[in-house]
Amino acid sequence: MQAANDNRSGFKIFSGDKVLWVIVTALAVISVLVVYSSTAKMGYNPRLARTTADFLRQHLILLAMCVPVLLVVHKINCRIYNRFAVLFYVVGVIMTVAVYFTNNITNGAARWISIFGFQFQPSEALKIATVILLARQLAARQSIIDRLRIVPSLNPVRWFRDPKQKKIWREGTLPVLAPVVVSCLVIFKAHTSSAILVFGVSLVMMFIGRVRMSELLKVVGLAVAGLLLATLLNLGRTETASGRVSTWFDLWTTSQVDKDVRNLTDTERSMIAIHEGGLFGRGAGRSAVRVEMTHPESDYIYAFFVEEYGMILALAVLMLYLWIFFRGMEIFTRCETAFPGLLVLGLVLLITCQALLHIMVTVNIIPETGQNLPLISRGGSSMLFTAIAIGMVLSVSRQNDEKSHDKPRGESMMER
Repeated sequence: MQAANDNRSGFKIFSGDKVLWVIVTALAVISVLVVYSSTAKMGYNPRLARTTADFLRQHLILLAMCVPVLLVVHKINCRIYNRFAVLFYVVGVIMTVAVYFTNNITNGAARWISIFGFQFQPSEALKIATVILLARQLAARQSIIDRLRIVPSLNPVRWFRDPKQKKIWREGTLPVLAPVVVSCLVIFKAHTSSAILVFGVSLVMMFIGRVRMSELLKVVGLAVAGLLLATLLNLGRTETASGRVSTWFDLWTTSQVDKDVRNLTDTERSMIAIHEGGLFGRGAGRSAVRVEMTHPESDYIYAFFVEEYGMILALAVLMLYLWIFFRGMEIFTRCETAFPGLLVLGLVLLITCQALLHIMVTVNIIPETGQNLPLISRGGSSMLFTAIAIGMVLSVSRQNDEKSHDKPRGESMMER
């Protein structure tokens, strides 16, 4: 009898950090409410020939698909992700590059690929794959990380003649820095802000992973120089990005009082929506600005949420995202080895930073980025891969509770 009870208690459907499960559930419920209301504009579009109920049904089906994915992923030993990190990364890069050879262009950018009739953004998978691979590479080098150089000489001739430069390439540049650079380059062409997000998250991971500060400063300097060069040569979507920066700067420096309402930007409409929402909102389904916005169901869904539900509830949503970060940091501090800790760090940074970028755009703190609100905005790729990321975090949390992490030699996180 005792053995039977032990078996029943040994398996839990929902394991890992309980607070994180509650947060994810709350955000999923909120997404149902706001997606249903925000798609009203699309429901009245005769070219789409679909109603708001159709969009709601589609969103509910997507959520239903994400639940088993989340459940399965959080039961997988996190070392499996370590073992297949290179494969995940290579597949992610290949699929992201393949997008540029398709004719699937939306809003001036190639981001979607169709497999077996389903469309998704492979760059979303590549972001997660980059975090997994970087966590693996940093963890494997913890015993030598404080002596490791990852940035080679700027003189290419020395790469082939100088044994020290060959060593830098072999031990630091290729395994640690190159995957981040390749990811940013292949994502940059279609989604500049996502490339910057991946770079920023990777930089924090390298800092926490104890890469030398002098090397990180070199990486930042080279990244800034590369971004300026891309802007001068009009590579990728830098023209679009430059236009958004100019619009953002104009909104801050020029009076908009006499501007024709028909010429308002989406950012201006989002600020109007926030103003109209006030503290308590206009009420569910009563948004007036959603009809004028280009993508109220994705790029500006937070402003739309404020208009209908008010600033108080909107701040509660913001706190949920910050809570994801703090729960992730709690899980991180309980990890005794580098890989699971760095994996959690990178994944929660991806989610929370994307949410903060989205929210800052709606109040014009930064230029428009096109980043949606994780777990809330309408969009299959983002929802699916965010669920996978959360599942991985819960996997590490579960193994922390079970004390089932293995401890590879040389992977302990040492103090700076």
